[in-house]
Formats: sequence, C-alpha cells, structure tokens
Amino acid sequence: MSSLTPQEIRSAVRTALAEDLGPGDATTLACIPLESRSLARMMAREDLTVAGSQFAEIAFRELDPNAVVTRVTTDGHRAPKGTCLLSVEGSTRALLSAERVALNYVQRLSGVASITHRFMSRIEGTGVRLLDTRKTTPGWRRFEKYAVTCGGGTNHRVGLYDLILIKDNHLAALVDAKPNAIAAAVARARAAFPKLRVEVEADTLEQAAQAADAGADIILLDNMSPAQLREAVTKIGGRSKTEASGGVRLDTIRAIAESGVDFISVGALTHSAPAVDIGLDFE
Repeated sequence: MSSLTPQEIRSAVRTALAEDLGPGDATTLACIPLESRSLARMMAREDLTVAGSQFAEIAFRELDPNAVVTRVTTDGHRAPKGTCLLSVEGSTRALLSAERVALNYVQRLSGVASITHRFMSRIEGTGVRLLDTRKTTPGWRRFEKYAVTCGGGTNHRVGLYDLILIKDNHLAALVDAKPNAIAAAVARARAAFPKLRVEVEADTLEQAAQAADAGADIILLDNMSPAQLREAVTKIGGRSKTEASGGVRLDTIRAIAESGVDFISVGALTHSAPAVDIGLDFE
C-alpha cells in the first residue's frame, strides 16, 4: 500500500473535527480566555507501538496553525509506558478542542500497530509474513492498513481491485464448471485480468491440489490444523505460495508458522484491535 499523504490525513481530520465541534466547543468557549496558551504532552500509559502521530499533529494545527508540535517518537517505534509521544504548545482553546480527535486517531491506530507487533513477535525467526485482511473499519481501511505496517505486518490486498481472491462463494457459483470450479475460475481470472495475481481459497486438501494444478499464485488454506497445513504444503510442493487463515490466535500462530506456509493472515489485527491507553497531559 502506498504511504498516507498529508492531504488524505488532513481531509479525515477535518471531517472528525467538524463532527466533534459542531457549532463550537461550548465548554472551552465558556471557560477558557481567548488569549490563554498551554503546553501539553501526549503520553503512553501502557507499552505500545506508535502509529498515527501525524493525525494528531494535523488536528492541533487545524485549530491553531501556529501551534508548535514536536513528535518525540515516530510511527513504528516501540514506546514503553510513560513515554512522551509528542508535545504541543499553542492556544489552550485549540488544544482542548482538538484533544479528543487527536487521541482517537493515535489510540486506535497505535492499537492496531501494537497487536500486530505482538503477533509478529510470536513468529520471529520463521520467515513467515503476517498479513492483514479487508476486515477494517469502513472509511479507515488505508489508515488501519498503514498501522499494520507500523507494527511490522504486511498488507494483503487493499480492496477488491488489486488481487484476485477466488473464495468459497465464488466456487459455489461455479459448481457445474468443467473440469472443476477452481480450474475454471483461475482460467477466467487469468483471461480477464492477466496482470493481477490469482489466489484461491481451499477448504480441503483436494481443493489445495486443484488450485496448485490450476496455477494459482497463492493458495489460502482456510481453517486447517498445523498437521493439515503441513500436508497441504507438501502436496502443493512449491508450485504456489501458501497462506494460512482462519481463527489464528497469539497462542496458535507459532505452530501455524512452523507448518511451512509462506503467509499467515489475521483479521483480528484490524477488526479486534483494542485502542491503547494514551492521554494528553497539560503542564
């Protein structure tokens, strides 16, 4: 996936600020003098992997263009509890009004990066690449996939357009195709989109063999045990890359990685990542 641009980050932040501010931050406008200035620090309240710092910086500068923002850490770095992630000095009103939007982005994206890092640490040394999925928050896909890379993971397809993935429902719709649904689907995919890689989901060892025979670039081995994965890898014999998927957990990923697959995809990196605990402390 290409890097996030300042323009797309700014657009997202402006939408979030408009949602939060509405006609105005009533509490801050009522209580804080216009001329007041403050220094605040964004602090990690637990061990985490940083992602989304630029969102926070842009949020503060959207409300105070003269704010002085200093990013102490960079995205992708590990930050122990107590680490200052960034400091910001500027209009007190602006800092208070941008605080929640800035924190929401950094907490959520750092949560994705942090869980990705934890999964990556379990497969260290195996050479297996950890992939994300399309199970993302609507409108946040590029942001969450960016956060996955901050945690050391690799982006799978970004959308339905950049890789052909023939899944069980596609095959069900081709049940009568000859010589079999997988061979027919791969042939059609190659003919229609010759520049795209073709991946096939296999629920059984028979399907895995059919996908390899059909010339699939990647075979997704769905919900198989480590023993079944090893057998599938042997049957495929290097003719296609292999990806394990389905129900992968922190306590099972090492055994899956040691089965010989090339990739492991984990939907939980994005759909189940908890926001990390980060706070904005005023001096």
